[in-house]
Amino acid sequence: MQKIVINGGNFLQGKINVSGSKNASLPIMAASILTDETLELENVPDLVDVHTMSQVLSSLGVSVVSQNESKNNLSLTYSDSDSVIAEYDLVRKMRASILVLGPLLARTRHASVSLPGGCAIGARPVDLHINALTKLGASFELESGYIKCNAPNGLIGNKINFDKVSVGATENIVMAASLARGESEITNIALEPEVMDLISCLNKMGAKIELGDNRNILIEGVDRLKGTVHSIIPDRIEAITYIIAGALIGKNLEITNINIEHVSNVLEILNELSINFAMKESSITVEQSSISDGITIDTMEYPGFPTDVQAQMMVLLSLGKSVSKISENIFENRFMHVPELNRMGANIEVNGKTAVINPCHEFISAQVMATDLRASVSLILAGLVAKGTTTLNRIYHLDRGYEKIEEKLLTCGADIQRLT
Repeated sequence: MQKIVINGGNFLQGKINVSGSKNASLPIMAASILTDETLELENVPDLVDVHTMSQVLSSLGVSVVSQNESKNNLSLTYSDSDSVIAEYDLVRKMRASILVLGPLLARTRHASVSLPGGCAIGARPVDLHINALTKLGASFELESGYIKCNAPNGLIGNKINFDKVSVGATENIVMAASLARGESEITNIALEPEVMDLISCLNKMGAKIELGDNRNILIEGVDRLKGTVHSIIPDRIEAITYIIAGALIGKNLEITNINIEHVSNVLEILNELSINFAMKESSITVEQSSISDGITIDTMEYPGFPTDVQAQMMVLLSLGKSVSKISENIFENRFMHVPELNRMGANIEVNGKTAVINPCHEFISAQVMATDLRASVSLILAGLVAKGTTTLNRIYHLDRGYEKIEEKLLTCGADIQRLT
């Protein structure tokens, strides 16, 4: 089994280029089902989850071709297929596989998707997806671990209100409603940049989606969508991860290919912590910084503080001089990295949905184990500043969301290697 070994203490200097967003790529790839024409995607990250989505789509009749590996371009073309079943062996690997449900239902009026897998960080139920698609005229049954759905008369626009803000449910319903007959008004949608990137791509394909106020959108269904060329937005979570790395052990470390607006919510907090960074139009340069004051952070839906950054932020706050707190309001069971960080010298106490981060002054090397995607990268950050050699096991989580992370860190001076 592969592992990553880090000899900590080396400063990071030079440039790290941020890859395309995984969480934007996956729903936009699924949107290829909505048209007979070719969807050309640029800046798609080379990640396990992208490969898994490619396999899911291929099984459903989508031709997925890598056009320019150096630029990470994908060409996707859907052909009418008898296959409307997203099989368990593929879907179990990644929760985002559920995103084919709406497009399949809109195009073929039938779909059967295995209940999804992915990181074990809470229930993340699919009820929101199913309830919303039901309002568009679909019927559902759960049979042998599969969500089986039918809309023999096609989907029909309707008013839909999400009881809870959900990125995946918003994406699924927006795609389905784009080809529904009539108008759909959807309220309490997710506003994450990845959702906006999907909407931008769909509108390029000929959809009629208008963003309103207060988490509302209006969709006028169309008969067909066309192909287009679309460049995936930079990965804001990867960008923030490397910015935090720079705050921990950077020496004039420049992070490039950033959409500054997408990370401004976290930059505000880093500014409160007196982190030494400078912004340009699409890059941020950051230096190792000391933190005096503690802070209280609540994870929230965008534009609030992202749950996908709380593990990384814990590493930074652990080296502060005062007590800090992070409350997790998006997922339950998302503090599984805490015992591993504590093995490395952190002093973090968990009480329900709140983690109290006491100063630890330094991290020490250890054998540690990744429990999910963001937990794994937090352990890498701790390993970069720890004294001695840290070994990270179960790194398959890491490969789901960080493109060539050890290569990027190595070029900036880190002593890091992947062992098989």
